[in-house]
Amino acid sequence: MNAPADRPPLPKALAEALASRFGARFSVAAAVCLHHGKDESSYTPMPPDAVVFAESTAEVAEIVGLCHSHRTPVIAFGTGTSLEGHLLAVRGGVSIDLSALNQIIALRQEDLDATVQCGVTRKTLNAALNGTGLFFPIDPGADASLGGMAATRASGTNAVRYGTMRENVLGMTVVLPDGRILKTGGRARKSSAGYDLTRLMVGSEGTLGIITELTVRLYPIPEAISSAVCAFPSVAAAVRTVIQTIQLGVPVARIELLDTLMIAAINRHSKTSLREGPTLFFEFHGSPTGVKEQAETVQETAAEHGGQDFEWATRPEDRTRLWQARHDAYYAGIGLKPGCRALTTDACVPISQLADCIAETYLDLEASGLIAPLVGHVGDGNFHMVLLVDPDDDEEFARAKGFASRLAQRAIRMDGTCTGEHGVGIGKQAYMTLEHGDVAIDVMRALKRAIDPDNIMNPGKILPPP
Repeated sequence: MNAPADRPPLPKALAEALASRFGARFSVAAAVCLHHGKDESSYTPMPPDAVVFAESTAEVAEIVGLCHSHRTPVIAFGTGTSLEGHLLAVRGGVSIDLSALNQIIALRQEDLDATVQCGVTRKTLNAALNGTGLFFPIDPGADASLGGMAATRASGTNAVRYGTMRENVLGMTVVLPDGRILKTGGRARKSSAGYDLTRLMVGSEGTLGIITELTVRLYPIPEAISSAVCAFPSVAAAVRTVIQTIQLGVPVARIELLDTLMIAAINRHSKTSLREGPTLFFEFHGSPTGVKEQAETVQETAAEHGGQDFEWATRPEDRTRLWQARHDAYYAGIGLKPGCRALTTDACVPISQLADCIAETYLDLEASGLIAPLVGHVGDGNFHMVLLVDPDDDEEFARAKGFASRLAQRAIRMDGTCTGEHGVGIGKQAYMTLEHGDVAIDVMRALKRAIDPDNIMNPGKILPPP
């Protein structure tokens, strides 16, 4: 996707006002703009016209207010790890870098919650919780900012037990398109008071406002944690194990699937020595007795489906190494084809449809002639094909786009979704009407018009063109 040739230039009066107010924290340098106009997706970078480095909610409100007065697009920038083109300035405008909003405002151990600025990353929050007996469980892999994670409704490996950002954000501070500051939600664990504006903003991808602070749930660190890996004779056998585990009601914390190609990539990238075959990564949380019972049940289930080499990692350092290798899977996969770009898919289906969806996807992959290792949070029916494409090969990129399109439509046909956790951005817009229907899209457009009538907040994202 290329930027429109007719995108308007940055208004001179706006540039002068921002430069006067923010000095060296305002930049139109090409390198700075380019950095803020690309993410981890396969899309061609689309830099903004200018970047402003904000340091507080008040400054964000001031910047947005100035852009509002000049009807200039605004794009929020966190850590740049999104996968669907969320950061691309398709209509130019101003990127607001939020990385300096990185303070932990309050840790409340008694209430199991924390209030943080949007630029705080998940690893930073968990480091601050060290010694408290608490942790924040949402881990999308990349060390993303919590504001960005809320904006894209991220999840990760722990979602099968702890849920996604939707379930774990209690309230937030949001700068609206006209510069007003909105407070949503609160710290109460439930409320029936009015519209749920917190959930409206979670997953809105910066199209309704910019999240600058949020209050999130924390959880006690389990008394006992145990991880394991198990190889299978086929992906189908591994998926059957997952389905049976979930249907038995085993409260497993993580179930991750990696196919043979991805295991080979991880072994090379992370210097591991895992058996190269379709593999499940498990983690169990709870009391020592509960963890032992969960693990025994899953081990028996895996054995019924041909699981081999059920290996345990109970020491913290072994678990950390195992899960770090899993989190590095995206970069390990890219390493299979030097110089490539990754086009990622994000299908999520009901657990009963998972085996059929993956089987059809593999048949499609074989026919396409593409290289695409599989990795997935299969405990909640979510899996990714990491399509490795040569950015200079238009024909290969077109084949990859066709494959990704068929997979998205396949997931929707099976009562699933085209994006389980990455968000829509520009990458999944084409499937929004198919997934939600015309009436739902009309309602979404009405909400967008009501909150952002001038369409300055991250325009060109989420909603399909009218």
